[in-house]
Amino acid sequence: MKRLSLLAAIIFGCFLAAPAYAFHPADETYGYVPPKKFASKHSAKTDADNSQALFGMGWDWGRPQKSHDTDDEDERADNKQSLTGGGEPRIAAKAPPKVSFRSSYAPGSIIIDTAGRRLYYVLSSKAAYRYPIAVGKQGFAWSGMEKISKKVAWPDWIPPAEMRARKPGLPVRMSGGVHNPLGAMALYLGNTLYRIHGTNDASSIGTASSSGCIRMTNANVMHLASIADVGTTVYVLKRLPANLSRVADRDG
Repeated sequence: MKRLSLLAAIIFGCFLAAPAYAFHPADETYGYVPPKKFASKHSAKTDADNSQALFGMGWDWGRPQKSHDTDDEDERADNKQSLTGGGEPRIAAKAPPKVSFRSSYAPGSIIIDTAGRRLYYVLSSKAAYRYPIAVGKQGFAWSGMEKISKKVAWPDWIPPAEMRARKPGLPVRMSGGVHNPLGAMALYLGNTLYRIHGTNDASSIGTASSSGCIRMTNANVMHLASIADVGTTVYVLKRLPANLSRVADRDG
């Protein structure tokens, strides 16, 4: 009995000494298990009894507790619909494999193969970086040409009105951080609502699950952002030409 008590005390002491969560640049989940409830930016607690599920791009959140610090209805409404994104750890950039990519696209261009769920950064007339991505789900896929208009690290997530109309439970805003579905970096595409961005759900990479944005792992999007400047041309294709696709998929 004394031995069991001693073992229990050691385990409990280690638990108290451990950090709440550990972040590592190479770990896409950051060693973190997402809680069901998040506080609003003005409230540090949530109401577990009255919370309703919020669904957004891979995670569920609880509705923030109403604030009673003010009688201003607009501020209470803002409190109720604003969420914090958590910490912003340093994410180490991770380069993808280089593959054969014989094409006429200019070096520095980005080619997105929607069907193949790959993004290519053209290095030369013969080679490219190949990144795995997630693309728009059925009914949300698109094609065309845009240019990167800005780059933002740990961006706030502001679901557009159309998305909130489809899913009324979504927050109006979520600040940047490890819980935020836009991840560590976002590359904005022209004046559209679309972005190439990181994610808080690395398991979605390789799927068709977004609302039209292009998702990458946080490590990969940090690498892409380090070599793709504002003004970079982005071609979003339904699929690569068959001859190019065969070579690009075979290499790497």
